[in-house]
Amino acid sequence: METMKTIKKLFIVLLAFAISQKAVTQNHQDLVKAFSTSYDLEAKKEYGKAIETLQKVYSENSYEINLRMGWLAYLNNQQEVSMKYYKKAMELMPYAIEPCFGYAFPAAALNKWDDVLSIYDKILSIDPNNTVACYRKGLILYNRGNFNSAEKMFEKVVNLYPFDYDGLVMLAWTKFKMGKNQEAKILFQKALLNRPGDTSAAEGLELVK
Repeated sequence: METMKTIKKLFIVLLAFAISQKAVTQNHQDLVKAFSTSYDLEAKKEYGKAIETLQKVYSENSYEINLRMGWLAYLNNQQEVSMKYYKKAMELMPYAIEPCFGYAFPAAALNKWDDVLSIYDKILSIDPNNTVACYRKGLILYNRGNFNSAEKMFEKVVNLYPFDYDGLVMLAWTKFKMGKNQEAKILFQKALLNRPGDTSAAEGLELVK
């Protein structure tokens, strides 16, 4: 008698597990379909419809959906909404830097440059040698006239990628703004080796001669 009860309980557990697995599989299929449709709609620039497609399968605890919704909201010019989704993605994956980079787009679109700087600092606290964050932070500091801090950012980029045009030319202009003409001259010359005839580097080289 006890054996029959045990078998019955085991059967119920296995049935529940099978139903659960079927639900998980169906849910995954629905997600794949929703993401696929959203990519197709994005390609057609139908961002609102792409958002609606993902909203039907939205889960607050899904990193992937929040990340995707952040991007689509940004494209749809819903910047505050985009920032909200990216923030949620950051909460779900605290050490991920891709939602941080995503967050910078709507923040920049709203001219929230202090927020953008903060997010690049967050990225660099996780990945100190991230040259994209260094370069973009350097640009903001340069445009603010904070050349000493910008110099540090661009120097890190050039130290890691000595023949990178963007790093070279911005470090050169930063050195020029700081009155370090000889250093600027060498950097402008290197930038011209990377891009012969480049107008920015050529203009800088004329100024430091």
